[in-house]
Amino acid sequence: MKNFAQMMKQAQELQGRMAEMQAEMERTTCEGRAGGGLVVVTLNGKGEMSGIKVDASLLKPDEGEILEDLIVAAHADAKAKVEATMKEKMQALTGGLPLPPGLKLF
Repeated sequence: MKNFAQMMKQAQELQGRMAEMQAEMERTTCEGRAGGGLVVVTLNGKGEMSGIKVDASLLKPDEGEILEDLIVAAHADAKAKVEATMKEKMQALTGGLPLPPGLKLF
C-alpha cells in the first residue's frame, strides 16, 4: 500500500504541473508565416488565433485568391509550431515517458 500512496502522490504532482503547463501554453504565442512573411498569423498555445498581419501589397482586388491561400498556409504553419511546442513541453513534463497512442492531453 505504501507504493500505491507514493504513486497517487506522484499523480497529483503531475496533475498540478499539467495545469501549470496549460496556463503557460495559453500565454504562449506562435507565429506562422507565408509568402515570405507577407502574411503572419499568430496563435496561442490552445490554437486560437490572436492576430493576423497582411502586407499592403496583397490588398489588391485581383489578389484575393492568393491572399486566402496565404492565410491558410500561415495558419497551418502556426498550428504546426504550436503542436511542436506543446509536444516539447509535454515531454519535459512527463520526463520523456511515452504516452499511450491516441492519448491527447492538449
